[in-house]
Amino acid sequence: MTPEDTSPEREQTDESLRVEREKADDAIGDKPSAMDETADAVIETARARADAVLAAARAKSDRREANGAANAQSSKVVAKERVLEDEAVRRERSVADETLRAERAEHAALLATERAETDKDLSREREHADSAVGTRDDFLGIVSHDLRNMLGAMVGFAALIAKAEARPDHSEQVLAYAQRIHRAGGRMNRLIGDLVDLASIWAGSLAVTREVGDPTPIVTEAVETFHAQASANGVSLVAEIAPSLPHVAFDSARILQVLANLLSNAIKFTPPKGGVIVRAEHVGDDIRFAVSDTGAGVPPDQLEAVFERYVQVATGDRRGVGLGLYISKCIVQGHGGKIWVESTLRQGSAFCFTLPVHVALSR
Repeated sequence: MTPEDTSPEREQTDESLRVEREKADDAIGDKPSAMDETADAVIETARARADAVLAAARAKSDRREANGAANAQSSKVVAKERVLEDEAVRRERSVADETLRAERAEHAALLATERAETDKDLSREREHADSAVGTRDDFLGIVSHDLRNMLGAMVGFAALIAKAEARPDHSEQVLAYAQRIHRAGGRMNRLIGDLVDLASIWAGSLAVTREVGDPTPIVTEAVETFHAQASANGVSLVAEIAPSLPHVAFDSARILQVLANLLSNAIKFTPPKGGVIVRAEHVGDDIRFAVSDTGAGVPPDQLEAVFERYVQVATGDRRGVGLGLYISKCIVQGHGGKIWVESTLRQGSAFCFTLPVHVALSR
């Protein structure tokens, strides 16, 4: 789906957000106004009652003084005191009103600040969502392209086999075509498997069935599996496995999948006459595995990013769809281990992961 295809949906979403924002603004504007009016009414009522009580008390005092025939001097003193009292009340009420206005202004400013921060957060989330959608679409485009290419190759070689059948001494040519079909089918199967694993990871249901055992045979099997590919690329491939590795709890098929992903990448990115070494050793509480190569290395700013999904798409590298390392990370973390890369540009990389020994010992 192209950006042009999504624009009507985006415009509809933006319009819905705008309408909801206006409703929220109206509610935010009306509610404080009603609350303020209620508060003002309560204050005015309380002040009116206080004034009435004070007036009644003064009237009563005046009647007592009149019955007692108070002199003029006393009346003047009382009047003066009342003037001072009234002035003090007015000042206090003025200060209270000013404080209330300041609090309301501060509240309004706070709401404006919060709205601005919310807008910034929404903008960042929109940019993040746009980037994710764009990356996803690029990824799906590459997957579709690769699947079509592999399927097209299989169909093409099948057609060549049909033509070769009509010629004498065709067996060698037919075998070569069949091998190419087999390789293309294998690549399609791995890609589809990665997509299934990715869907399982998103659903939180990636299957990992651990059993306690010796990891040595898995390392040996992985190296033997990739010897032919390494030789075809002019790359040496050796294993260095420490003797008597402790048993660990692991899913042999899944750890083999991790090693296969790391070995495939190492061989792919190592130039002819280079070398790949697979190591397994007991380090502290873990079994540490490392697949080292003599390739171009990973830039420092990509050491963590390479384990994120679609990273190949983001970097423009067309030798993969950026799922292998991400799935490997999820598998290793599902075992309670860690995965990382150590690299020096123009010298090579070492992709490492661990399986904790104590998990097996506690079973």
